[in-house]
Amino acid sequence: MRTKIKAISSHHIDTTITVKGWVRSVRSQKDFSFIVINDGSTLQGLQAIYRADAPNYDATLAALTTGTSVAATGTLVKSAGKGQAFELAATDIQIIGTCDAERYPLQKKQHTFEFLRTIAHLRPRTNTLGAVARVRNALSHATHLFFQERGFVYLHTPIITASDCEGAGQMFQVTTLPLANTPKTPQGHVDFNQDFFGKPAFLTVSGQLNGEAYACALSDIYTFGPTFRAENSNTSRHLAEFWMIEPEMAFADLHDNMAVAESYLKFCLRYLLEKCPDDMAFFNQFIEKGVIAKLEHVINTPFEQLPYTDAISILQKAPKKFQYPISWGIDLQSEHERYLAEEYFKKPVILINYPATIKAFYMRMNDDQKTVAAMDVLVPSVGEIIGGSQREDRLDVLEQRMRAMNLQPEAYQWYLDLRRFGSVPHAGFGLGLERLVLFATGMENIRDVIPFPRTPRHAEF
Repeated sequence: MRTKIKAISSHHIDTTITVKGWVRSVRSQKDFSFIVINDGSTLQGLQAIYRADAPNYDATLAALTTGTSVAATGTLVKSAGKGQAFELAATDIQIIGTCDAERYPLQKKQHTFEFLRTIAHLRPRTNTLGAVARVRNALSHATHLFFQERGFVYLHTPIITASDCEGAGQMFQVTTLPLANTPKTPQGHVDFNQDFFGKPAFLTVSGQLNGEAYACALSDIYTFGPTFRAENSNTSRHLAEFWMIEPEMAFADLHDNMAVAESYLKFCLRYLLEKCPDDMAFFNQFIEKGVIAKLEHVINTPFEQLPYTDAISILQKAPKKFQYPISWGIDLQSEHERYLAEEYFKKPVILINYPATIKAFYMRMNDDQKTVAAMDVLVPSVGEIIGGSQREDRLDVLEQRMRAMNLQPEAYQWYLDLRRFGSVPHAGFGLGLERLVLFATGMENIRDVIPFPRTPRHAEF
């Protein structure tokens, strides 16, 4: 029976076990060889001592190169070397898959992240990308734990939609029409009546609108799935395909929303530090020194709650010179958000009550008729990590907002029905998983915290 390296403990001392994984390194001495094997279950590999008197020693050793997959059987013993508690006194090593050493691109040296993106199918075998994957897994699991323990229902919302949640228009279109000979109407427009859905359809930018429908029946729901944006952006913070966590809560206002968002972030980070200590120690040493202290500070510190208007005043008086000018009504840039979280308050900040003109149509209009009950959670080193709002639950106000933003209410009749049939105050937010992984690990580029990044002109693998 196979034993995963992460599961090995002192209980296995002096017992025979079999581990399976990929060879990281081989060091040969006169009478034995040190072979480090990693199976991806943990950052640490297991060192096997393979003695020259083992059957087929020479032939096996000749095939053992970095990247070879093996099954190693032997007795687990306490290690006399530094940096490891155990090692395997191997009596048998079976080659599972040989590796073409001359062509294998991962050698025992440091590779740039830019290079690793060109071999995304192999980069999870590196320490850094393997650790990223385990952190991403832990944060995903923590997400489900948090909401399930609080009675939220996990909802699968559509990936294909005919609605634009943000009203931005930067969406990937889905069609079965032949692009080389697109059918046209008598007026010369594309005849979507001949398309699969009989109308224009797109990849979703958010599951929120569908989530609201179920929140208005089940009270508390959350979605966790892929979303898509066709922005021609090549920054280190943007992807064309990414994963969103979007809770939606009935009978909830902006203050309830802020409380859940803060609790959720703290829960995930606490879970991560508890479940991935080796990976986080690695990031703390090699990627962002002090990242563990940063996360602990977030966990143990109450978030600042600040109206947008007050934030503008603080930024205008800041001694720092910003690239983008400050005035009431602007959409804050990353430099502004990070100044507030990193330099001014030195902790996470929840900005609330943004100008209605820069926020989506579905956000509840405040009594001042100028701002909406929106919120953005800002964290050091990243800036905005969560965006959300109390939703507009008044039918007449929502219709006015839609027309003011050049949206046709007729196209959202099902959404407006939620305000016609038993409307309730409700609120929710969205968090991009990749932004959370960036913050938690200290990695600098969002393309390195998703398995296979999709960006403009890049859809390999």
